[in-house]
Amino acid sequence: MNAEVLPGAAALAAATLPSRLCFETLEAAQSHLTCQDVSYVLAQFVDIHGVAKAKSVPVAHLNTVLTDGAGFAGFAISGVGIEPHGPDFLAVGDLRTISLVPWQPGLARIVCEGHVNGEPWPYDSRVALRRQIERLTANRWTLFSGLEPEFSLLKRSVGGQIEPCDSSDTLAKPCYDYKGLSRTRVFLERLSNALRSTGIDVYQIDHEDSNGQFELNYTYTDCLTSCDHFIFFKMAASEIANELGLICSFMPKPFANRPGNGMHMHLSIGDGQRNLFEDKSDPRGLDLSRLAYHFLGGLLAHAPAITALCAPTVNSYKRLVVGRSLTGATWAPAYISYGDNNRSTMVRVPKGRLELRLPDGACNPYLATAAVIAAGLDGIARELDPGEPRNVNLYDWSDAQLREAGIGTLPQNLNAALDALEADPVIADAMAPLTAEFLKLKRLEWIEYMRHVSDWEINNYLEFF
Repeated sequence: MNAEVLPGAAALAAATLPSRLCFETLEAAQSHLTCQDVSYVLAQFVDIHGVAKAKSVPVAHLNTVLTDGAGFAGFAISGVGIEPHGPDFLAVGDLRTISLVPWQPGLARIVCEGHVNGEPWPYDSRVALRRQIERLTANRWTLFSGLEPEFSLLKRSVGGQIEPCDSSDTLAKPCYDYKGLSRTRVFLERLSNALRSTGIDVYQIDHEDSNGQFELNYTYTDCLTSCDHFIFFKMAASEIANELGLICSFMPKPFANRPGNGMHMHLSIGDGQRNLFEDKSDPRGLDLSRLAYHFLGGLLAHAPAITALCAPTVNSYKRLVVGRSLTGATWAPAYISYGDNNRSTMVRVPKGRLELRLPDGACNPYLATAAVIAAGLDGIARELDPGEPRNVNLYDWSDAQLREAGIGTLPQNLNAALDALEADPVIADAMAPLTAEFLKLKRLEWIEYMRHVSDWEINNYLEFF
């Protein structure tokens, strides 16, 4: 992630609708939306999985979203802790989050949070993140994050199998390939232009290390807005791909023999004046402050527990295993360690900030960020030292070398990660009561996966015995 804004981006943002209009009154919002030919507003929130949910509300009734909220049957929403006999889940919107939906003219979107009986609902993941942000605000700190979503652009073959959308994208080493980038430019440019027109400043687009895999980078901001942007990004990417007859997938590992999709998270804390993670006099040479090192120490100390929230699916752990991919490289952050410009560690330090390489695109960004804050603040409170950076290729180290160096490995399956979350009171309590709901749903997912009979099992066992 590059924190700099590309030339011309400021002019573009000034000429288009910014992502956060910050209307002072309902009347001003309705008037502006009407002038933009907007007829409906999507009252949008996410479930526990980070999946966008919405109701379409006529602009004339936007006031209902801002007051009582758009009503939903709570039991129909995954992970909000409401039974069939329970109260309604009311999605209350914030005027500051209104933006157009460029790929669907006539629509706008407002980000909502769940309320029940007139109060913010603690099972809502955005509410959970705001609770952790309040702990930062008490110190007059702001966590800034920049998210780097990788995704696979796919299509279905005549036989129904998924494959890269571009049939000529077959290179053994496709990273940064010009042809692969050029031949998908219709989708990529539509997506980029849609995001930029709402003030999300896309500054780089590249073909990644798997066939059909891409990444768009956009400028960092405060962590709550970053999460809102990520959900909007996924909404845009999925629907624009669908209009083109394609599939945009954030599945961590859609192909067993190709690199997976991560969502690296760049982190720093500011006080409104400066980056508190940066210290040019750092004796370790990483330009990190003591505050940053303590925050980093918390991330490493709680790594197994936050893995459950950053890599929340069975498929996530097909990405986190150690080993070479057929393209000659792996970016899986399997080792609980950190280093300078070292992509074989869980945390990379690109001078003055942290890059947490653990999350993938299947995560709920609000929950992952909330867990990161809880871990980092615990590291600050206990003044944890992460030790010396590891600036070697840890993929080449043996198990014995890793043990001797005291470097642990991240959980290698979802069940192990859930055990780690349940056993970590700092992270589990910070997310409560949502933790119990998350564990319940994910334990069921693990059981269902373990009882599934795969093609691999049929091929290897059917006629073997």
